[in-house]
Amino acid sequence: MSSLSLAVRDCTTMLRRNLLHARRYPSLTLNLLLTPVMLLLLFVYIFGDTMSAGLGGGADRSVYIAYIVPGLLLMTIGSTVVGTAVSVSNDMTEGIIARFRTMAIHRSSVLVGHVVGSVLQSVLSVLVVGAVAVAIGFRSTGATALEWLAAFGLLVLFATALTWIAVGMGLVSPNAEAASNNALPLILLPLLSSAFVPVDAMPAWFRPIAEYQPFTPAIETLRGLLLGTGIGHNGWLAVAWCLGLAVLGRLWATSRFRDDPK
Repeated sequence: MSSLSLAVRDCTTMLRRNLLHARRYPSLTLNLLLTPVMLLLLFVYIFGDTMSAGLGGGADRSVYIAYIVPGLLLMTIGSTVVGTAVSVSNDMTEGIIARFRTMAIHRSSVLVGHVVGSVLQSVLSVLVVGAVAVAIGFRSTGATALEWLAAFGLLVLFATALTWIAVGMGLVSPNAEAASNNALPLILLPLLSSAFVPVDAMPAWFRPIAEYQPFTPAIETLRGLLLGTGIGHNGWLAVAWCLGLAVLGRLWATSRFRDDPK
């Protein structure tokens, strides 16, 4: 068996291990998934009419539903990968990694298993939130099959990038509680983006914070693909952010994992 085949086998084994953990302890994933669902229902049914009027849609709350869903889909990814940081931190503190180091397995398979498992969970979470959004009135306006495919690809790419960052956070955290706190910006950043209100409606001093961060260009790109709004330079910015964060996160995580004495 070639070294590539052995690496794939080990990565598949670690992926199965992480998916089994997620199935046995669904409460963490459920708690993280409830945050974007509750925000969706809160903003639509409490603020929806007022916010729709602010967007020029009168009292038609479907205008605001269409506006916030792309942001909440990306926020769902940010919420889900917090669980990855916690899971990685648990592995590092419970001694299982020390046992893995003594076994004849591909070293990077442990991290790859976490990353692939987290991306799959993120996609599933996005589908759940998307289903809730459709149930309360979200509709895509004329998106083609190619645009839907591009939107799905962006979500997967964004999930991969944030997952590698979350893995790095889990590796540098001394315990699960610290890992959860360290990964909290992945949930808070969407609140400081264009997810809920347009950047132009924000105070002038705050606009650079909302504009020059990874979530805003990704949200605007996803919004353009699903709703037909202008994408402009946000498309390549979103891809650049995703690739940059994925590379940075992978280098950080693999370096930390290699040098960790535990």
